[in-house]
Amino acid sequence: MSEQNSFLLDGEEIPFSPGQTVIQAAKAAGKYIPHLCWHPDFAPHGSCKLCTVKVNGRFGSACTTAATAGMNVDNRTPELDDKRRTLLQLLFVEGNHFCPSCEKSGNCLLQATAYDLGMMSPHFDHFFPDRPVDASHPDMLLDFNRCIMCALCVQASREVDGKNVFAMGGRGMRGRRVIVNSESGRLADTDFAATDRAANVCPVGVILKKRVGFAVPIGQRTYDKAPASIVEVVK
Repeated sequence: MSEQNSFLLDGEEIPFSPGQTVIQAAKAAGKYIPHLCWHPDFAPHGSCKLCTVKVNGRFGSACTTAATAGMNVDNRTPELDDKRRTLLQLLFVEGNHFCPSCEKSGNCLLQATAYDLGMMSPHFDHFFPDRPVDASHPDMLLDFNRCIMCALCVQASREVDGKNVFAMGGRGMRGRRVIVNSESGRLADTDFAATDRAANVCPVGVILKKRVGFAVPIGQRTYDKAPASIVEVVK
């Protein structure tokens, strides 16, 4: 394989096509780079920083860094995984993530990534934020206590569904949030549907379908069967 169309990822040669990012090329080659806000169907914005790698010795987000011939990328090193565990710990304490009682347990990418990276405890003090739960919609429930601000629902609703049901609002660590684009702020007062792409893109337990929460028993769910490092590469 020539240097013109490949780079090194943890010492292994990875081919890429012009225009691909590091994480796109890695996924195509069957290599896992931990991530939360990145989704292959949408433009990257590098907000969660979990996919941070070292490119020629310098930190950069794998989802926004263009693949370049001959680059040397470090991914699964003790240093980087330690930083990722810290980011995960911060996400867990910033929101209300209580996995044993969450309907998304076993299907949650945040939970699965924590398992994959060996995060054993939250480490930091919990914020216990008081965030709204919107059960106004006949088919869907919104629990913003679990939101990690990945903005995937915003992208999906705008770019795929063409509805702009969700938007990012507010500023700062405590003010930034996902909002519902209706005069009342209630999901029931939008044209949101359970079949929308935005209804099925959330990596955590914010956007939930009613009456199906435990249809698949815990132990038989996506990340119960295989870790994130396998599921996120093959899906």
